[in-house]
Amino acid sequence: MNTSIKDIVITGYSAITSAGSGIEPILELLRSNSDALTPVPDDIPGGLGQRWGKALAFKATDFIAPLKARKMDRCSQFAVAASGLALKDAGIDLRLVAPERIGIALGCGFGGVANSAEFLAGYFNGGVNGLAPMLFPNTVSNAPASNASIEHGLKGPNVTLVQRFCSAESAFMMACRFINEGRADIMLTGGADDLMPLMMAGFAATGQLRRYAACFGEGSGILVLESARHAALRGVEIKGVVEGISTVGLLPKGNELEGVDRLLSGSDSSDVVSLSGTASENPLLVQRVRAESSFDLSTVTGRSLAMGGVSMAVQLACLKKRRTGLHLAASPEGPYYAIRFSGGNPVQS
Repeated sequence: MNTSIKDIVITGYSAITSAGSGIEPILELLRSNSDALTPVPDDIPGGLGQRWGKALAFKATDFIAPLKARKMDRCSQFAVAASGLALKDAGIDLRLVAPERIGIALGCGFGGVANSAEFLAGYFNGGVNGLAPMLFPNTVSNAPASNASIEHGLKGPNVTLVQRFCSAESAFMMACRFINEGRADIMLTGGADDLMPLMMAGFAATGQLRRYAACFGEGSGILVLESARHAALRGVEIKGVVEGISTVGLLPKGNELEGVDRLLSGSDSSDVVSLSGTASENPLLVQRVRAESSFDLSTVTGRSLAMGGVSMAVQLACLKKRRTGLHLAASPEGPYYAIRFSGGNPVQS
């Protein structure tokens, strides 16, 4: 499926990852060919010899008032912090924007798992009396988007998508749709995920720890999408343009090349390519992509179900004016996404 995108620009982006706060720490790792991964503690099942991308330097109270931060799960803290940084990068003064015209569409894979585990443990150990009501609001995957909207006063569309390793890309496409349909002037989009030992134990139990959960990471990557007209009225710098989105549900056996052809749709050659999810493990995709530079952050800051937001933000930071970028994302069983950008080209409103 090819989704038509018209006059949507990117005016800001940022991230919270194991590399630190913002995009520059990630760019420095790419320049130096290094990473921000650390050893998984030996006491975590299956963790021996593994590395992960824990955001060890992240301190929620650097971005959120302490009393508010205490009420949020870690994934929500990431989303709130990254959203605030992205809004600042876009130069958006929320006092000057109608709150119902700015929303958020967020991808989230395992958000709320830590609180869900604690909440359910209270029930299993103490019955109904063991339940902690304060934990419940953060047991659902839409808590990060909801907390970000509450903290920043966003009253426009609010949606969370969970689609395995393509969660952030699915949210990105939904955010574009909201703007194209005139339901919002500005949309925050991307992804957020946290990382905890229970998740690693789960991957180990299913035999996927050393494949799909290798170098697993946490954090949040947020992009600020804006209608070209609205951005022009604000007179802000255009940091990128959304040129199009292609998706396929799967690559059927025996017809894989046809699926790849439909996905890439003539965008085989791009100046910058970012690979997310399991895209780098698919030779049919990798062999077709020709680029001046390409990167996969899974071995730099870690990989998670919704870290495509970080990859897209880093790509835009690398993309020079009038250059083309391609973001490829895949899940083992599908879907597949190809999102095309151009760097900083003004769009006629």
